[in-house]
Amino acid sequence: MKLPQFEDIVNAHERIKGYVHHTPVFTSSAINRLLGSELFFKCENFQKTGAFKFRGACNAVFSLTDEQAIHGVGTHSSGNHAAALAHAASIRGIESQIVMPSNSPEIKKKAVASYGGIITFCEPTLEARELTLQRIALQTGVEIIHPYNNFNVIAGQGSAAKELLEAFPDLELVLCPVGGGGLLSGTALSVKSLSAKCRVIAGEPSGADDAMRSFKAGYIIPSVHPKTIADGLLTSLGELNYAIICRHVDNIITVSEESIIEAMRMIWERMKIIIEPSAAVPVAVLLENKELFQNLRIGIILSGGNLDLKNLPF
Repeated sequence: MKLPQFEDIVNAHERIKGYVHHTPVFTSSAINRLLGSELFFKCENFQKTGAFKFRGACNAVFSLTDEQAIHGVGTHSSGNHAAALAHAASIRGIESQIVMPSNSPEIKKKAVASYGGIITFCEPTLEARELTLQRIALQTGVEIIHPYNNFNVIAGQGSAAKELLEAFPDLELVLCPVGGGGLLSGTALSVKSLSAKCRVIAGEPSGADDAMRSFKAGYIIPSVHPKTIADGLLTSLGELNYAIICRHVDNIITVSEESIIEAMRMIWERMKIIIEPSAAVPVAVLLENKELFQNLRIGIILSGGNLDLKNLPF
């Protein structure tokens, strides 16, 4: 099993730089005082399609040869990767087949459709998603781009942390959320390559804690019936992602739903920016563990800002 290296992230960053936003890093003195740390927020909620996922999808699409891309691309996703892949495919001028769970947020369904993705809905289980995608791939010949267990996707996602560490090389810790592990594995590769002293810790909802349990057990424990407001973090870890996480991640910490909502509201109120629940999870780690992170310089990747404004949790 060939794993991405930092060189692959560097190459991915060069490949996609003309398509993705170099997202800003914001700070908040008010939140710094509340949490007792100096925080640097990498705002991937301002990325194209509203999430970091566009980096990986873009790298995967533009890494394909013309022969591989001739029938288009396909994936299964609850939303952010779906929209990202549909948009990247539209830029390249190829078709995208997107399998989405029937309970995906409406805003994410609309986003995929707006980028030209051909949507097929399925039951909200991983098995249904994978079987539906396999059937479509056999019928259409699309190149499957997995949402996170994909070499080029991981390399693309790592470009966010690369930008963050290049701008702030003296960070002592980088926090990000973990679902399937695409962002976390790419982040860990970048951070550990650019800073010997910087730790990488992931946040995960306690109601979807398969990554934490897998990390501690030494083998992948699938996500079964996860329940969390952070809908982007419901999937099981991929094999590529898990291998990188075991080598380069320092810890995975779970947080309550109440803390996720509190963190999300804090970012909205104090920083005046919109983030989705998944993006609030690493901030919730700090809320629940203030004493562990006092007086540190901490980078936080705000993973996305796509959510249904009609169904806010506060």
